[in-house]
Amino acid sequence: MPEYSDKVMEHFTKPRNIGELENPDGMGEVGNPVCGDMMKFTIKVKDDRIEDVKYLTFGCGAAIAVSSMVSEMAKGKTLDEAMKITNKQVAEELNGLPGNKMHCSNLGADALHKAIEDYRAKVNADS
Repeated sequence: MPEYSDKVMEHFTKPRNIGELENPDGMGEVGNPVCGDMMKFTIKVKDDRIEDVKYLTFGCGAAIAVSSMVSEMAKGKTLDEAMKITNKQVAEELNGLPGNKMHCSNLGADALHKAIEDYRAKVNADS
């Protein structure tokens, strides 16, 4: 079994912001068919800030921990700040991920970025 940090285990056993927002302003889904991990992020935006964020994750413990961490990192940030959250930062915030689980950290930031891009596309379509 891979060696997980205490922070990964904490976010896996007590995930934050899990679920799905009703009528989200933006939604992003990503998946890795190789490992089977799937993540869906929904966001509410107010005054160009992420007011709320929720996710649904189907995957390993690392994928769940990553989703939980990304949601905490994104909440309250401006859209531009949230777009700068990198896969590497997520892994660092979790005090590292085992090498064979690093691909999981990529999905969380990607799903968040897709949700923001979805929101921006809707706003641009309305203006």
